[in-house]
Amino acid sequence: MNITVLMHNMKTHQMERFVLGTREPMPYANPTLTVGEFRGSSQSQLMWSNTNVMESWVAFRRLWGEPIYLPFCFRRIAEGGHAAQSQHYAGTAFDVGQNLTSARRAQMRQLASGSGLWSYVEPAYLTPRWVHFDRRTNPPACDAGYPIQRRGSIGVYTCILQDCLNIVAGAGLTVDGNFGPRTHEAVERFQANNRLFADGIVGCTTWRALTTRAVGSGFRP
Repeated sequence: MNITVLMHNMKTHQMERFVLGTREPMPYANPTLTVGEFRGSSQSQLMWSNTNVMESWVAFRRLWGEPIYLPFCFRRIAEGGHAAQSQHYAGTAFDVGQNLTSARRAQMRQLASGSGLWSYVEPAYLTPRWVHFDRRTNPPACDAGYPIQRRGSIGVYTCILQDCLNIVAGAGLTVDGNFGPRTHEAVERFQANNRLFADGIVGCTTWRALTTRAVGSGFRP
């Protein structure tokens, strides 16, 4: 099975597109992470992430020094599985170590916290049976982690936005991570139809209106 992977190159600020088999390495993560591992329990044939996330993963895998069990990583927002929080839908988060003892998970959590590679490491009382770490984009427009999007925005959160607009509003957009005129028009139309200020800028109110409808709404291939 081939999977399309959209990768936001944080150095060139361009979206790159790869078509890869599930056993092939993720772009910029060779050889520590396969497409199938990043896909985890998702059923989607389209995924996205960015080069900073992949670089953090490679560096952390090197620090840990052995393979890391990774059953839950990327999810499309219609698949749900992470409430309204953005990080797995953005392809920036990893839930790992479910096969480890609690003592080994504590070691991994401590290593992740002290590594400086991740913007957030979840405390053990929230995820006692696995280790969650992510490299999210700050500052967020909402506490769920979605940053403001507007015409000209590029990246994984634009992918989520386009995905949401297709699900909720039937916008028919190509999910490519580029906030162009068609995405702008779709945002304005959604805002007007939902009695929001129709400025084409996706801040907290628009994100909440979109994501509350899209999360877990049903699998979209």
